[in-house]
Amino acid sequence: MEIEHQQSTSGGRYVAVLDGHEAELTYSRTSPTLIIVDHTGVPDVLRGRGVGQALAARAVEDARLHGWKIIPLCPFVKSQARRHADWQDVISG
Repeated sequence: MEIEHQQSTSGGRYVAVLDGHEAELTYSRTSPTLIIVDHTGVPDVLRGRGVGQALAARAVEDARLHGWKIIPLCPFVKSQARRHADWQDVISG
């Protein structure tokens, strides 16, 4: 699954397009080393295919690569962070 990362100075989003449907994970940047993940949206037609999980995993991968911490306000990412002990190095809060 290809995931595109779109950034601005105040935040960004990860986007996956499958079968013509777009799923996204959005975040706000509070500092150069801290992001707040605030939303994961996956259309019903893509549910159950691991798209949300892939978006969250990509955010974690980028956090490690760039030295960020993630505050997961989004309920989906928050629940995934609880399930993945291996993500705790980048999860804050």
